[in-house]
Amino acid sequence: MKLSLRTTLKAGAAMALALGASAVQAEELRFWTTEEQPERLARQEAMAADFEAATGHSVEVIPVTESDLGTRATAAFAAGDLPDVIYHTLQYAAPWTEAGILDTDAATDVIEALGEDTFASGALEMAAVDGGYASVPVDGWTQMLVYRADLFEENGLEPPTSYANVLAAVEALHNPPEMYGFVAATKVDENFMSQVLEHVFLANGVSPVGPDGVQPLDEAATIEVLEFYRAIAEASPPGDLYWDQSRTLYFSGNAAMIIWSPFILDELAGLRDSAPPTINDDPTTRDLAAATGIVTNFSGPSNPDGAAWGDVRYFGITADAATDAAMEFVEYSMGEGYGATLAIAPEGKFPVRRGTAENPTEYVDLWATLDVGIDRRAPLGDLYEASMIDEIVGGLDVAQRWGVAEGQLSAASAIINSQVINRLVREYLDGERDAAETVAALNEAIASVQ
Repeated sequence: MKLSLRTTLKAGAAMALALGASAVQAEELRFWTTEEQPERLARQEAMAADFEAATGHSVEVIPVTESDLGTRATAAFAAGDLPDVIYHTLQYAAPWTEAGILDTDAATDVIEALGEDTFASGALEMAAVDGGYASVPVDGWTQMLVYRADLFEENGLEPPTSYANVLAAVEALHNPPEMYGFVAATKVDENFMSQVLEHVFLANGVSPVGPDGVQPLDEAATIEVLEFYRAIAEASPPGDLYWDQSRTLYFSGNAAMIIWSPFILDELAGLRDSAPPTINDDPTTRDLAAATGIVTNFSGPSNPDGAAWGDVRYFGITADAATDAAMEFVEYSMGEGYGATLAIAPEGKFPVRRGTAENPTEYVDLWATLDVGIDRRAPLGDLYEASMIDEIVGGLDVAQRWGVAEGQLSAASAIINSQVINRLVREYLDGERDAAETVAALNEAIASVQ
């Protein structure tokens, strides 16, 4: 039953009649999900059962390995056999819209029915297409600058919300080997370095792509990026550094600042035996979590508004869907069932829908009560102050990625995946060329990426 409700939704009463009719005729929906770990699958199947009890529509939850998602969707589209709903990453929103795989009218109708202003603006903007949205934002996370808030307070330092504040903290706190001011990513062949560098470039408003595709980096702003990155690298231990050293040194109390994903939040609080804090003799201690602050949006001198590096996931309603029932499933998953959606992995699923018109913070408040952890579990709200919860979730309002706003995510991804930026920045750090020469080398290398 392939229908567009774009017009009927705006009529209000007709929308109610259409949904009422779809509830009478039960549908068998297929839902592709990349959350394929057994525990996460079980949670999704339980939610599907609750949805069936509420609506009569059954949902087959089908796990798909994330790396296979693109090829499987393309093949299914060619065969006219797409599932009804796909849980997908940001990278597919634009190309699947252009290919006709996604029903953007259906996604837009769902967002409008739930209330556009109840969603994090950054998550919506990433999926914006002409006339609406490619898919419905579900959850996301933002990269975090993790710092020792206790040491910042003791030394009268401002939170590390800008290049300047970070460098001031490095100056005050760097005292190796007892305390490194920062642990920067310097291992060229690690995606971790790519993510950290993109975050730092975004913070200063620098991007290798524009509306027309690949573009030269702004020389003055890029020199500011390079000089900042050299300063934090010089405040780091020697060697090829990536996420492992960052976490280890922070957990042992030997690092003042690191950049990491929110998947560190449960580990910081001593809830995972495989990665315990070692700041004292108790591997289950919450002392380090209590001493920690986070920043999601930070800025450089050429971009005072700053930016947050964000990763957002979406529900795509497909061109082959039983549209009315698929819309009901997405609305349920983002409404009555949203707590169950987020509970699949709360530490990496920030609520991109904050609440409802009646209760604007309903889902943020609910998210803070969800248990995180592996070997022990506790709600995030018991581990971190309300102001920190607000900072964690607030990053999604300003979440960015290279190429998204310009419709050039594919070009940006090719540049990132080539790792030429990692390599040339590392060579700059190692003194092989100065900042201006490095900008020129970056522009030449970026232009040659296919």
